[in-house]
Amino acid sequence: MICHGYQYGMAFESKMGDDDTVVEKGIVKVIMDSQSAPLLQGAEVDYVDSLQGSGFSIKNPQAKTTCGCGSSFSS
Repeated sequence: MICHGYQYGMAFESKMGDDDTVVEKGIVKVIMDSQSAPLLQGAEVDYVDSLQGSGFSIKNPQAKTTCGCGSSFSS
């Protein structure tokens, strides 16, 4: 299956860009680059651990459509 649109990605960063957006919740800090921040406005990130598997779940109100596998979205 080929996915089109934007894709979510996470990585550990040691440096922030001058135009990065930072959101802090408790001890967790999320850094978004200037192009991604508007696409993620209002998004909720959660860690899910269930019988189906574990990993991060992103609920993004900016996503108008998603692909079948849930890896990409269009706004």
